[in-house]
Amino acid sequence: MKTVSPIDRYLARYPGAATLAYGFVLAVLLFIAWSTLSGLYERYNAYAAAGELLDQMEGRKPMPGGVKATGDAAPTGSPFLEGPTVTVAGAALQQRVTGAVTKVGGNVLSSQVDLEGSKAKQGYVSLVASCEVDQPALQQLLYDLEAGMPFLFVDQLVVQAPQAGTGEENGRMRVLLGVSGQWQGTH
Repeated sequence: MKTVSPIDRYLARYPGAATLAYGFVLAVLLFIAWSTLSGLYERYNAYAAAGELLDQMEGRKPMPGGVKATGDAAPTGSPFLEGPTVTVAGAALQQRVTGAVTKVGGNVLSSQVDLEGSKAKQGYVSLVASCEVDQPALQQLLYDLEAGMPFLFVDQLVVQAPQAGTGEENGRMRVLLGVSGQWQGTH
């Protein structure tokens, strides 16, 4: 003799209940699948947005609206003064500062490299330069020195405004500029 379970007897008596239970289980499974897929979709969108932001910050992709993150271009080159000896690194520093001054239309009157100053033990090479620049060019000069490569630090800045009636060349300012950069030495 076969024993019939109470569930089988109930489903035999009410066949619509079986269809309703099947539909309920199917709806629960579809809800679970939908919530899992929507969670994955949200995580993918967050991942993609973070990737785009990283590309923009690293300069591999332009900012929206045509705005650039770092100006015209990121500086290239080594962040340290180049040269096999500290003397060559000092000459590179002198050349870099002289080039920046002449780039803005100024001229260097004198310069002195300090290879044995207080910062020399930390690997820094310092330079003191006296130059003449136009007033609008001073900000551009300072930006070029501090934003370019190698990394340079303006330690001292003394500006003397042109005096009226002295006949100084086109009203140029005299600037005493103390600049330092780090030299890594030989590897």
